[in-house]
Amino acid sequence: MAKKWGLFLVVLITCMAAVFAGGSGESKSDSSSKVLEYWNINTEGSYKAIMDCALESYNANPVNGYTVKASPVVNDKYKEKLAIAMSSGQCPDIYSNWSGGPLFEYAESGFAQPLEDLLENSPIKDKIMPAGLQQATKDGHVYGVPYQNLTLVGVYYNKSIFDKYGFEEPKTIQELEHICEVLKADGIIPFALANRTKWTGSLYFMSLVNRYGGYEEVAAAEAGTGSFESECFIKAGEKIQDWVRKGYFPEGVNSLSEDDGQARQLIYREEAAMKVALANDIGTFKNEAPEFYAEKIGWFPFPYDENYPDVDPTIQVGSVGNQFITVNATGEAREAAFALIENHFTDASIQTAIDTGCIPPVIGIENKLSDPIQKKLVETVLNASAIQLYYDQYLPPAVSSVHLDTCQEIFGLTMTPQEAQAQMQAAMEEYNAGK
Repeated sequence: MAKKWGLFLVVLITCMAAVFAGGSGESKSDSSSKVLEYWNINTEGSYKAIMDCALESYNANPVNGYTVKASPVVNDKYKEKLAIAMSSGQCPDIYSNWSGGPLFEYAESGFAQPLEDLLENSPIKDKIMPAGLQQATKDGHVYGVPYQNLTLVGVYYNKSIFDKYGFEEPKTIQELEHICEVLKADGIIPFALANRTKWTGSLYFMSLVNRYGGYEEVAAAEAGTGSFESECFIKAGEKIQDWVRKGYFPEGVNSLSEDDGQARQLIYREEAAMKVALANDIGTFKNEAPEFYAEKIGWFPFPYDENYPDVDPTIQVGSVGNQFITVNATGEAREAAFALIENHFTDASIQTAIDTGCIPPVIGIENKLSDPIQKKLVETVLNASAIQLYYDQYLPPAVSSVHLDTCQEIFGLTMTPQEAQAQMQAAMEEYNAGK
């Protein structure tokens, strides 16, 4: 009986994984119906509008007889779904991702097809920002095409609150901390943060590491020639915990949900003055509270530290594209999938992105924008000496998950920065040893 139950559980788990992953087989395309399955996170708002525009354009003129069916899933559940699909060998024909380490692992497993030959002969080659394609390129092969948004990390702030206290946009961390002290003394939360999903807190950590050590420290730690226990990582954790103890964040910050908009609600109610966030928030603000956004929201790059004058202050954290489309299909289905990618770069698709608050990663986009925050953000990107991809995408999944977990522990004051970075370093060493 025990053996029968064991067999039953194996079959049950396998079936559940297949259902969750969306089907069976290495690719979801059906040669008889010629339908390409496209997984993504474009469930609502700006990103759904961008996808729908490209999808409708493609399906009106399908290539090689293939139509495309989109299967959108919300962010965190999507990551779980994609991980299960990859581990079980059941990958969709087309899927969106954040590039970096996970994408390159998918490619090594055979679930991402090189696209450079199709790009070479495509009109979109001269439209896409090279920095975006570089984030999805390894060993000369392009495994993804950026299409959504320049998602630089920066600080949104309430202009009315700043005006009330006579604040100017801070250039240094020291100026930023002065603002936080004045706000806190008057009962205003300096930073709106909902860190249940962990990556939101990571934005602070990564930005601080950049200001204490720069781009090279992260690359060296990932390559094994440096260490995640070096000064810049420890200093970033210590600064976060200093800010937590001073009350710069909401109570129960690790239990608040970004997906439910709890951080933004603090901004709308003017209980909090600032929010460190991605450029995605522009479209969200415009959709949720267009008048509030137009009248009260300003933006500035994450400040530098005046005590670290040798660190390049133009280095930023972000993604030149945010989401990248990757193709798993082969043969004529690969050509059809690439045609869908091309439809994301039509004039209509680019204008849809702009109209919904996004900044598509196309050359010369700064000349098409009228929103002052968007223009400032693009200027910051163009002036950046380097753009650090988010750790949860830049690092291998086994290491990035440790980063997110330990970063949340830092915000919760349940782990010291030294303990957190020791775990990070151990995870990186284990990964590199197993390669």
